[in-house]
Amino acid sequence: MGIMEKMLKQAAMPTGRFGAFWARLMNIGHSSVTRWGLGHISISKSDMVLDIGCGGGRTVNTLAKIATEGKVYGIDYSQVSVAVSTRKNKKLIEKGQVKVLHASVDSLPFSDDMFDLVIAVESCYFWPDLINNLKEIRRVLKTGGSAILVNAMYRDERFEKRNSRLARIGDFTYHSAEEFRGFLRDAGYSSVRIEVLESKNWIAAIGTNT
Repeated sequence: MGIMEKMLKQAAMPTGRFGAFWARLMNIGHSSVTRWGLGHISISKSDMVLDIGCGGGRTVNTLAKIATEGKVYGIDYSQVSVAVSTRKNKKLIEKGQVKVLHASVDSLPFSDDMFDLVIAVESCYFWPDLINNLKEIRRVLKTGGSAILVNAMYRDERFEKRNSRLARIGDFTYHSAEEFRGFLRDAGYSSVRIEVLESKNWIAAIGTNT
C-alpha cells in the first residue's frame, strides 16, 4: 500500500499509531476549510452543538470557545479519533463544556430536538446512507436548528481528474452542489443553502430544520 492510499484509508477510519498521527494532522489540514465553513453560519454562546466525525478535536475546541455558555459534543466512529479528541479537549471536558463519544451518524445517541447546530467537516464522504443519515441528524436538531456539511471537495469538472483519483484510492464518494441540495431536501430540511468557493473546490451545504 502506497503512502497516499494509506493516508486516505486512515481518513475513513483512523487506527493504530499512524491513525492517531493522522487525527492530529487533520487538526491542521482541516483548519482553513473549517474556518471558511463556519463563516457561513451564526453560533450563539448558549448553543448546543454537535460535531460529527470530530477527528482530532480541533473543531470541537473551536466551537466550545464560541458556545461558551452551551455545550459541544463530538462523536467519531474511530476509537483512536475519540482518544485524540478527548486529549485535545481535556480541560473543556473536565469543565463539563465538552463531551466526546464513540458513536456513528447512522444512530446518534442523543434525544430528539437537542441541538441548535450539527456540523460535519470532511466526514460525509464516508457515511453509509447519506439521506437517512441527514434524517437522523434532523431528528436531533431543534426547530430552527441547522446542519452544515463542510467538504474540501465537491464534484466539479475543473477538479474532476484530481477528485476522481483521490476518491478511487480512498474508496469514498463525493457529490455535486446540486446533489447536496437534493439530499438535504429529500431528508426533510425545509430551507437549504449551498455555498462554494470555486477556486478551492470547497463546499458548505446547509440545511435548516424549520
